[in-house]
Amino acid sequence: MPKTGRPAHWQPKAYQDTRFLQSKDARALRILAEYLEPLYRFQRHNIQDTIVFMGSARLRSKEAAKAALAKAERTGQGIEAAQTALRLAVHYEAARELARRLTEWSKKLDREERRFVVCTGGGPGIMEAANRGASDARGLNVGLTISIPDEEFDNPYISRELHFYFHYFFMRKFWFVYLAKAVVLFPGGYGTLDELFEILTLVQTRKTRKRMPIVLFGTEYWDEVINFDALMRYGTIGPGDLDLFHRTDSVDEAYAIITKGLTEYALGSPGPTL
Repeated sequence: MPKTGRPAHWQPKAYQDTRFLQSKDARALRILAEYLEPLYRFQRHNIQDTIVFMGSARLRSKEAAKAALAKAERTGQGIEAAQTALRLAVHYEAARELARRLTEWSKKLDREERRFVVCTGGGPGIMEAANRGASDARGLNVGLTISIPDEEFDNPYISRELHFYFHYFFMRKFWFVYLAKAVVLFPGGYGTLDELFEILTLVQTRKTRKRMPIVLFGTEYWDEVINFDALMRYGTIGPGDLDLFHRTDSVDEAYAIITKGLTEYALGSPGPTL
């Protein structure tokens, strides 16, 4: 038999044993890895803080939505859904434009550290739009992708060195909030709603001490999907809790709210805070 240079009963070291590392007994190590590995890369690329974009993975660009509608009209199938997608495409375009403008603004701060980098969930839809806008401005941007059993997608606009893949939702959420100095949420489903209420809860309970602008983009959608006024009327939130966020349909207004908040509350305080 050929010699391998290993003893007959050789065993890998624990940190080289993939069977162990993928077992339930090593779960704590995997969780820690999803903290330490992103931390290493963020520090390596001098990422101080982020502007987080959240929203539906299902929204399409205007170009893609028009093509889908044309196909639906040819086949006579799915016309209503395609019309809705085209109507919602305005949010894709708004996210792209807002991300581009915020990236251009952040690049003019003339600092060595990279401040207020656009960060998304790394998927398609609104996430792609924001990464695309930051890429349009030739800025680094972050994608915090979660592994879920859906069909594969490609978001080619994320900076390659800042594209992360997470197994644990709670570790992904940690990195969203830990580095965030501003958050803008576009229409979205369960995931977006979950992220919205978690962020609002952290701010409301002051578990996060930083003051950061939170913008809900698309007033018709948010007013229909969440009745914040009813929450206040029933006494389950206080009147001041409605001041934790802003609602708008304007890229100009969203840009003004975010840059004003970042200038007042975050510009002199680099680095993550909770």
